[in-house]
Amino acid sequence: MPTTTETAEKAHAAEPRGGLRRRWGNSVLPRHLTLAALGLLAVTVVLETTGSFANSQLASMAYLGIAAGGLTVLTGLNGQLSLGHGAFMAVGAYTTALFLDGDNPLPLPGVLAAATLVTLLVGAAVGVAAARLHGPYIAGATLALAVAVPGVVLHFDRLGGEQGLGVRMPETPAWVLDAAYFVTGSELNPTKYVAYIGWAALVVTYVLLANLMRGRVGRTWRAVRDDEVAAEIAGVHLGRARVLAFVVSTACAGLAGAVMAMAVRITAPSGFSLTLSLTLLSAVVLGGLGSLTGALIGSALLTFLPHLVTGVGVDAGLTDVRAAELAPAVYGLTMIVVILVAPAGITGTVRNLWRRRRGAA
Repeated sequence: MPTTTETAEKAHAAEPRGGLRRRWGNSVLPRHLTLAALGLLAVTVVLETTGSFANSQLASMAYLGIAAGGLTVLTGLNGQLSLGHGAFMAVGAYTTALFLDGDNPLPLPGVLAAATLVTLLVGAAVGVAAARLHGPYIAGATLALAVAVPGVVLHFDRLGGEQGLGVRMPETPAWVLDAAYFVTGSELNPTKYVAYIGWAALVVTYVLLANLMRGRVGRTWRAVRDDEVAAEIAGVHLGRARVLAFVVSTACAGLAGAVMAMAVRITAPSGFSLTLSLTLLSAVVLGGLGSLTGALIGSALLTFLPHLVTGVGVDAGLTDVRAAELAPAVYGLTMIVVILVAPAGITGTVRNLWRRRRGAA
């Protein structure tokens, strides 16, 4: 008579490959951690095989991706349209500049945590007020915030006024330099160091957001977005769900602002204008609402497309100024084409085509 262990081993051996694939698909956290490890490996290879300019572009993509990931949770998953995320990035950036100033600055993890926490508190205060608003009124309130914050900063001399604050780079620990040289065989310069910081922050943020989106909290956000009445009847506290989504999204914006401050080396009101908020929203729409992959694709387009278009314009005989002015026009045309041809965004359209193909097969 077979024992329990033998029976279990036979059942495991007889399990079809589809069952193993299904079990892997249901294992959310291990799958996300595996993808995160592969992503960090790919980023390391890219950073070590490119120059300083490409490293700075990748750092820009990292902080835009963090902010866009938080915004896609708020707008794409919970249905709250925010036009003021640039203001929350400003809060994180100025917090970083202040904590890195002085003779005894905070260590880098403390600075990032402080910027995220301060922005989270500001976002909680705004989110409580915004939870009472619906539709275009939320967009209007956050739009006013995006316009007001850069203007308010001008009246505080401690924040540098219109010239802004210079951001001192955190000192790279000796063990980090030794570990980088041991792994890569090359020196770790400040630009590459900031790029590593940004991508490490992005990977950690995306793992946390992905688990939230696939869990109970994500289902609650989707229920509120799809039908508020049905969600309330099912026992969902609408205000609490909206505030939580707003807090998570603004915390991401604060972390993105901290990375941006270290990458740009200066925090000035002109860097956090309404254009930044609209740019983040366009990145989310281009990539696909409610998708972290789409947010990353949108941030990549924001980072690399202007430089690519400018280079093509210069090669075509345009002056540097006209070639630079060509980039926003091409980006706008790209967004119009995507909205007309692929209303679900890039990732949403690819996903729909894949499902139709599998259904036809």
